[in-house]
Amino acid sequence: MSLSPALLLQPLDALAIQGRVLIGFSGGLDSTVLLDLAVAAGLGPRLTALHIDHGLQADSASWVRHCRQQCQRYGVPLLVERVQVPMQGSLEEQARGARYAVFAGLLRGGDGLLLGHHADDQAETLLLRLLRGAGVRGLAAIPAERPLGEGWLLRPLLGLPRSRLHAYAREGDLRWIEDGSNADPRYDRNYLRTALVPLLQSRWPGFTAVLGRAARLQREADGLLNELAQEDAARCGAGDSLRLSALLTLSAARQRNLLRWWLRAAAAEAPAERRLDQFLRDVATAAPDRQPLLQWGEWRLRRYRDRLVLQRVAGGEPNRVAPAETEVCAWDTQRSLRWAGGELCARPTQGQGVALAAGDRVTVARRVGGERLRPLGQAHSRSLKKLLQEAGVPPWQRAQLPLIFINGELAAVADRWVVEGFQAQPEQPGFEILWRPD
Repeated sequence: MSLSPALLLQPLDALAIQGRVLIGFSGGLDSTVLLDLAVAAGLGPRLTALHIDHGLQADSASWVRHCRQQCQRYGVPLLVERVQVPMQGSLEEQARGARYAVFAGLLRGGDGLLLGHHADDQAETLLLRLLRGAGVRGLAAIPAERPLGEGWLLRPLLGLPRSRLHAYAREGDLRWIEDGSNADPRYDRNYLRTALVPLLQSRWPGFTAVLGRAARLQREADGLLNELAQEDAARCGAGDSLRLSALLTLSAARQRNLLRWWLRAAAAEAPAERRLDQFLRDVATAAPDRQPLLQWGEWRLRRYRDRLVLQRVAGGEPNRVAPAETEVCAWDTQRSLRWAGGELCARPTQGQGVALAAGDRVTVARRVGGERLRPLGQAHSRSLKKLLQEAGVPPWQRAQLPLIFINGELAAVADRWVVEGFQAQPEQPGFEILWRPD
């Protein structure tokens, strides 16, 4: 593969990137070569160099000055973004997360962001993930391109070894920064780079290219597994629940593959493999009246009847009711009302929904048990508990449902039932209830 400006132009043209071209510019060797190639490719009028200052190094201010000088020499504008990196967990992962959040926020439709990752980075990433027990998706390592924000992220140098970049920089008399922290063996990637990779290189000189090919094959396999998961999802349902009886007809491997795909689609991190396997065994063997629950982080996966239901919960259990919501709450139907982790709205109507006359007092309360009502169109009153069971409302959602009262009498249950006698008559003003649980 030739190290030439065409390396940048081909992926930009293939993805029809007609907007801005951002260059992730740290000032190091890789991004310096990338910036030089971009200018040589004639991208100057569209180029903006982007430097992320993590504030983690004492020399970060001098790095910014270096980047400004280089960009002035090229005639390329420089955008400096300073980020706060949480000092907890893996510092490398936290810095990466902060950096990519900036990238995603800056990219607009038609924009492309070029990063200088190369074949050595790919090999290191694959080795790290292999040592951490990653599966097919993880071993696909670094993609050459992927959507990010409203634009695209591209890594046009991914097929080239660092030595090729180094030779290019020397021949062009380019100047770059050497980050001393890259040699600190306390970080796993640095240990691989300084201790393990040289041994592998001495025994297998072309091993970075071999690992790059392995990563591409893993990415192809991951694509096939995603296609299989989509076929299985069509049989089992999707959205926030899966049909359990259909799921259990699949092999154990396909069950896990579907669940991992389903969780990714919901932007949920997968739980530990051992816990997920145990949960699948529990839901397969539990009695019909049991509701096995798997809880990790802010996510809940539970069985209800023949469904597996996924929930995202911030601040506690989904059926938790704030103390202020345990009492009767007045509701001005011209305004939305936050209620039990959801939003309650009213849409004015004529001859539909709940009747509302001048002077009527509308209040909202939660279930306390024992409520009975006669739903519109039914001949007899029913217990609310029985109605909810028949409607298939899961128990953990029932405590959230707002009960709407007109002048102290139950008139409606969320947007599910209007009580007989409270419906708006033809030409009579009223309101339709819209209930949106979070």
